[in-house]
Amino acid sequence: MQKVLVVVPFAMSHDNLQLRQQQLQGLQFGDALQFEYRAVKAGPVNYASHHDFVLADASIFEAGCRAQAEGFCAVCVDTMSDSGVAALRSVLDIPVFGPGRAAMLCALMLGDRFSIITMASRWKPLYKKALDELGLHHKCASVRAIEVAPDNQGLLGGKEDLVFPLLEAAARLAIEVDGAEVLILGSTTMHQAHAYLQQRLPVPIINPGPLSYQIAQSMLALGLSHSRIAYPRPMHPRLDMLEAMMVAAQANVQGRA
Repeated sequence: MQKVLVVVPFAMSHDNLQLRQQQLQGLQFGDALQFEYRAVKAGPVNYASHHDFVLADASIFEAGCRAQAEGFCAVCVDTMSDSGVAALRSVLDIPVFGPGRAAMLCALMLGDRFSIITMASRWKPLYKKALDELGLHHKCASVRAIEVAPDNQGLLGGKEDLVFPLLEAAARLAIEVDGAEVLILGSTTMHQAHAYLQQRLPVPIINPGPLSYQIAQSMLALGLSHSRIAYPRPMHPRLDMLEAMMVAAQANVQGRA
């Protein structure tokens, strides 16, 4: 059996990690592929500033940098920011995927213009970064935020009656006003809303986390991984130093708690 590591970008309890694993519901991988979820040792509380983005890159990189030696066949990063993906590709030969770029590129296989539906405007720099790198601003009809504080631990549980109708209203504006032909959920923390929205809206809605798992499965079946020319190996790896930094950060956070 092959194992795929899913790196979750926040430190969290076992119960909250289970909420992330619910993204696998309804997906069929058979007995040949198993997904293992791993939270980072320490990281940002949320993704609300460039300060947080730097911490996310380091924490996700550390959590997955030894995945190949641990016997995993691929790594998926559980955040639309694709934090740590490039760094992981530089030290791993196994394929590494983030849902951000994957969702945008897949959207263009399903329609000509897409919109991103998200929880808060403070997440918009994450999407701008990906759109900048891909050169796809002209294909993004809009980014619509419902301005509800995201919960990266409990996700949308207990808030369905508030959040789901707001997401639907934002999605309809993206379609009817902005001209979106495909919608992307702006965070893997929003996966619980996917079925509700897809039943009510007339366009495809990409659920980014499960999409990245399916892409990983396809690339493994095709024997494909990232280009070593695009992601050269480090000349002087410092993985032990990185691990020591994250262990110290974990102890610091736990001590303050």
